[in-house]
Amino acid sequence: MMNLGLLGITLLCCLFVSFRIGSVSCLNSDGLALLSLLNHFDKVPPEVNSTWKKNTSEATPCNNWFGVICDDDSGNVKTLNLSGSEVSGQLGSEIGELKSLITLDLSNNSFSGRLPSSLRNCTSLQYLDLSENGFSGEIPVTFGSLKNLTYLYLTSNFFSGELPESLFQLPLLQVLNLDRNNLTGLIPASVGGLKELSDLTLSYNELSGPIPESIGNCSKLEYLYLHKNKLNGSLPESLNLLKNLSEVFVSNNSLGGRIRFGSSNCKKLVTLELSYNDFEGGVPPELGNCSNLDSLLIIKCNLTGNIPSSLGMLRKVTLINLGDNRLSGNIPHELGSCSSLHTLKLNGNQLQGEIPAALGNLKKLQSLELFENKLSGEIPISVWKIQSLTQMVVHNNTLTGELPAEVTELKNLKKLLMFNNSFHGGIPMSLGVNRSLEEVDLIGNSFTGEIPPNLCHGQKLRVFNLNSNQLHGSIPPSVGQCKTLERIWLGGNKLSGVLPEFPDTHSLEFVEIKGNNIEGSIPHSLGSCKNLQTIILSQNKLTGLIPPELGNLQNLQRLYLSHNHLEGPLPSQLSGCVKMLEFDVGSNSLNGSVPSTFSSWKSLTTLVLSNNRFSGAIPPLLAEFGRLIDLQVARNAFEGKIPSSLGLLKHLNSLDLSGNRFTGEIQSFLGGLVVLVRLNISNNKLTGNLSVLQSRSFFQLDVSNNQLTGPIPEMLINSSSVFTGNPSLCIQPSHSVSAVIRKEFKTCKGQAKLSTWMIALIAVGSFLSALALLFALAFVFLFCKRGVKTEDAPVLVDEEEGLSLLLNKVLTATDNLDDKYIIGRGAHGVVYKASLAPGEEYAVKKLIFAEHVHANQNMKREIETIGQVRHRNLVRLERFWIRKKNGLMLYKYMPNGSLYDVLHRSNQGETGLDWSTRFNIALGIAHGLQYLHHDCHPPIIHRDIKPENILMDSEMEPHIGDFGLARILDDSTISTATITGTTGYIAPENAYKTVRCKESDVYSYGVVLLELITGKRAVDRSFPEETDIVSWVKSVLSSYEDDDDYTVSQIVDPKLVDELLDTKLREQAILVTDLALVCTDKRPENRPSMRDVVKELTDVKDLVRSTSGSVQ
Repeated sequence: MMNLGLLGITLLCCLFVSFRIGSVSCLNSDGLALLSLLNHFDKVPPEVNSTWKKNTSEATPCNNWFGVICDDDSGNVKTLNLSGSEVSGQLGSEIGELKSLITLDLSNNSFSGRLPSSLRNCTSLQYLDLSENGFSGEIPVTFGSLKNLTYLYLTSNFFSGELPESLFQLPLLQVLNLDRNNLTGLIPASVGGLKELSDLTLSYNELSGPIPESIGNCSKLEYLYLHKNKLNGSLPESLNLLKNLSEVFVSNNSLGGRIRFGSSNCKKLVTLELSYNDFEGGVPPELGNCSNLDSLLIIKCNLTGNIPSSLGMLRKVTLINLGDNRLSGNIPHELGSCSSLHTLKLNGNQLQGEIPAALGNLKKLQSLELFENKLSGEIPISVWKIQSLTQMVVHNNTLTGELPAEVTELKNLKKLLMFNNSFHGGIPMSLGVNRSLEEVDLIGNSFTGEIPPNLCHGQKLRVFNLNSNQLHGSIPPSVGQCKTLERIWLGGNKLSGVLPEFPDTHSLEFVEIKGNNIEGSIPHSLGSCKNLQTIILSQNKLTGLIPPELGNLQNLQRLYLSHNHLEGPLPSQLSGCVKMLEFDVGSNSLNGSVPSTFSSWKSLTTLVLSNNRFSGAIPPLLAEFGRLIDLQVARNAFEGKIPSSLGLLKHLNSLDLSGNRFTGEIQSFLGGLVVLVRLNISNNKLTGNLSVLQSRSFFQLDVSNNQLTGPIPEMLINSSSVFTGNPSLCIQPSHSVSAVIRKEFKTCKGQAKLSTWMIALIAVGSFLSALALLFALAFVFLFCKRGVKTEDAPVLVDEEEGLSLLLNKVLTATDNLDDKYIIGRGAHGVVYKASLAPGEEYAVKKLIFAEHVHANQNMKREIETIGQVRHRNLVRLERFWIRKKNGLMLYKYMPNGSLYDVLHRSNQGETGLDWSTRFNIALGIAHGLQYLHHDCHPPIIHRDIKPENILMDSEMEPHIGDFGLARILDDSTISTATITGTTGYIAPENAYKTVRCKESDVYSYGVVLLELITGKRAVDRSFPEETDIVSWVKSVLSSYEDDDDYTVSQIVDPKLVDELLDTKLREQAILVTDLALVCTDKRPENRPSMRDVVKELTDVKDLVRSTSGSVQ
C-alpha cells in the first residue's frame, strides 16, 4: 500500500509540473536551462526549433538536440555548440546552470549585451569561444573562477574596460584571444604566471603602457599578437628567453628604445613583425640567429645605421621588408645568400652605393623594391637574369646605365618602375613580347629612341608612363589598341606623328601627352573611352576641330588642349561632360562663343579661354559656374560691359579679362569678391575710377592701358600692381609711395601748393636728415664689420692648419663622427648630435665634396655670407670648418626635431599640433623666407623648402635650415640632382628643367601650408595614384557643395575638427587654405611674393583677433 501511495504522489507531481510548464516535466535541470535560454534569443535556426522541444518524454536533451552533446554517464550537457547558426539576442543567466559544461562555442552569431556573471558557475569549462558577436561591457572578473579554462576566444566583439587581473590567474590557460575589441589599460605583469600559455592575442584594441618583462616567463608561448594598440616602452629583452616563439606581431604601436632581440633561442621563430613603431638604433645583427625565420618586417620604425650583413644567414627567409626607415650605408652583398627570398623591400631609406651583384643569386626573388634611396651605378646584369622576377621597383634613386636586352626575357615581369633616375639609351624594342607587363613607369630619365611597339602584347598593361625623357618617333598604334590601359603619360618628350585611334571598349582613365610635337587632329575615337577622367594634350601642334565625341565622356574632369593650333567653335556636345572641373583651351585659334549648354558643368573650377578669337559679350552662363576659382578669357575679342553677374562667383580667386574690348566702368561687384587675389583687366577700354577697389588688397593687380581716371587708392599701391597707360590716374599727395611711383603719376588736383620758403626749409631738413642717416649707417657698418671678425662669425679652418678647440670638442663628443650619433640624413649631408656639456647640444652637418672640387674663395665667401644671416626663423650657423674632403657646419640642436617629425611621426602617442600652433608655424616660416628673398643681398633662394628642412625649437618656433646650401654646393657635391627640390614640393616649372626663382620657393611653401592644414604628406599613400597634395586638395574642394565650412572640413586634419568648430578659427583655416592654393598656382607669375604672404597671414591673424575681441 505504501508503494502505491508513493507512486500516486509521483504521478500527481508530474501532473502538477505538466500543468505549469507543459510536458517538459521529465527533463533534467540542464534541459530546462537550455529551454530557458531560448527565451533570451531573438532568432534561432530551424534546427534548434525542431529539436529543442518542450513537449518531450525524454529526461535529457542528449538525443538529437541541435548543438548539444551530453555526458553518457550523467546525462548532463558537456558541449553546447551553436557556432555560425545565425542566433541573435542575449546570453541569459541560465547558462550558469550548465555546471558540467566543458565546451561552449557561440562564435560567429549576433549575440549582444553583457556576459552574465553566472558563467562563473561553469567551473568545468575548458573551451569558451564567444568570438565574432556583438557582446559588450567589461569582461567579467568572475572568469577567474573558471580554473579549468584552457581556451578562451572573445575575438571581434565590443568588450571595453581594462583586462581583469583574474584572467591571468587561470593556471591551465593555453590560448587567450581578445583581439578586435575596445579594451584599454595595461597588460598586467601577472601575464608571466600563465605557464601553459601558447597563444596570446590582444591585437586591435586600445591597450597602453609597456609590454611586461614578465612575459619572458611564459615558457611555452608560441604566438604573440599585440599589434594595433597604443603600447609604449621598449620591446622586452625577456622575449629572448622564449625558445618556442614562432610568431611575434607588435606593429602599429608606440614602442621605442633599441630592438634587443635575436638570441640563440629564436631558432623556431617564423615571423617577426615590428613595423610602425618608433624604435631607436638599427636592425639587430642577432636576428641572423633566427635560422627558421620566414618573414622579417620592420617598416617605418625610425631605424638608423647599416643593414647588418648577418641577415645573409637567414636561408629560409622569404620576405624582408625594412622600408621607410632611415637606414644608410650600402646594401650588404650577403643578402645574396638568402636563397629562399621572394620579396626584398628596402625602399624609403637613405641607402647609397651600388646594388650588389650578389643579389643575382636570389633565384626565387619575385619582388625587388629599392625605391626612394640614394642608390647609384647600374643595376647588375645578374639581377636582370633572375627569371622569377615579377616586380622591379627602383624609382627615385640616382641609378644610371641602360635597360639591357635581358629585361625582355623576364617572362613573369609585371611591374617595371624606374622613374626619376638617370637611365639612358634606348628602350629594348622587344620589351613586352613576353605578355606579362602590367605597369611600365620610366618617367624622368634620359631614355632615347622610339617607343617599343609590343609593350601591350599580352593585353595586360595598365600603366604606361614614359614622361620627361628624350624619346622621338611616333606613338605606336598598338598603344591605342591596348584595351587594358588605364594611364598613358608621354609628356615632355620629342614625339611626333599623330595620336593613335582608340577602340570602343577601353579602360583608359588618364592621358597626358603634352609638350611634344604631335600633329594632326584629335581622334574622334577618344570619345569612346568612357572611363576617361583626364586628357592633357597641351603644347603640341594639333590642328582641326575639337571632336564633339568628347562629349560622350561623362566621367571627364580635366581637359587641357592649350597651346595647339585648334580652330572652330567649342562643340556644344561637351556639355555631356557633366563632371568637368578644369577646362583649358587657351592659346589656340578657336572662335565663336561659349555654348549655353555648358551650364551643365556645375563643378567647374578652372576655365581658360585666353589667346583665342572668341567674340561677343561675356556669356551669361559663366555666372552659373558657382565653384569657379580661376577664370581667364584674356586676349580675345569680347566686348561690352563686364557683366555684374560675375559677382555671383564667390569662390573666384583669379580673374583675367585683359586684352579684350570691354567698356564702361569697373563694376562694384569686383570689390565684393573677397577671395579674389589676382585681377587683370588691362588693355581694354574701361573708364571711371578705382574707388570700388579701394578697400581691397591684391597679390596681383593690373589695370594698365585703359582710360581710368581719378586717384589710385593707397591700399592698391604695391610692387605687384600695374597702373601705367592710364594718363588720367593720379596720386594723392598724402599717400606714402616711392619716388618712382610718384614720378610716374601726376599729383591729384585740389591740394594747396607749398610756398617757396617752405620748400626750401623742407629741402634743408631733408639734407641734414640724410647726412645724419649716412653717418649712422657708416657707424653700423664699421661696428658690424668689426663684429664679423670676432667669434660671432663662422670660423673657417683648413685641416692642415690644425684642429680648433671647438672642433676638437665636437669630434670627441661624436667619437670622430661615429654613425651611432647620426640623427638625420638629407640631400646635403649627414647630421650628427654632439653633446659638449649639459645644456650645450649641437647638430653637426657633414657635407661631402666631390673629389675634383676643393674649397675655394667663392665657397668661403658664400659660407661667410650665410654665417652673417640672422633671423629668428632661420637656423643660425654657429661655425663652419672646411676640411680636405668635407665641410662641417655647426648649429644649435633643435630638441623637437623637424616639422616632418612633429606632423607625420604618427606612432608617438602624441595628440598633435593644435591649430594656433600650426598657424604660428606657418607665419614663422613665411617670415624666414621673406627675409631670405627680400632682405638678403643678393637674395637667397632655398630651392628645397619642405618639413624636413624646418626645425622646431623647444617653444615650437620654426627655423628654416639648409638655406644657401644649394648655391654653395651646386659645383661642390657629387650630384646636383638632389638639391633642386623634393618630389611633391617641386614647382611645375621645374618638372623638366631647374628654374631658380623665388616663385619656386613660394610653391614649396604652399605645399607645406597644405601639410599643416591637412596633416597629410605632400605625396601621401592615401591619395590616388599620381596625385600629390595640391591636386588632392583642389579635387576635394571642388567636389562638394558651395559651402566653405563644409569643404574645409573635408581636407582638414581630423585632429583639428573639434577645434575648428570655433567659427573664428574655422574662418582662419579657410583663408589659409585659399592662400596655400594661391601659392601653389601652376603659373609662377600668379604666385604671391613672400612679403605678400606675410602680409596676408598677418591680416588673417589680426582679423581673427579683432573679430574675437569684438565678440568679447
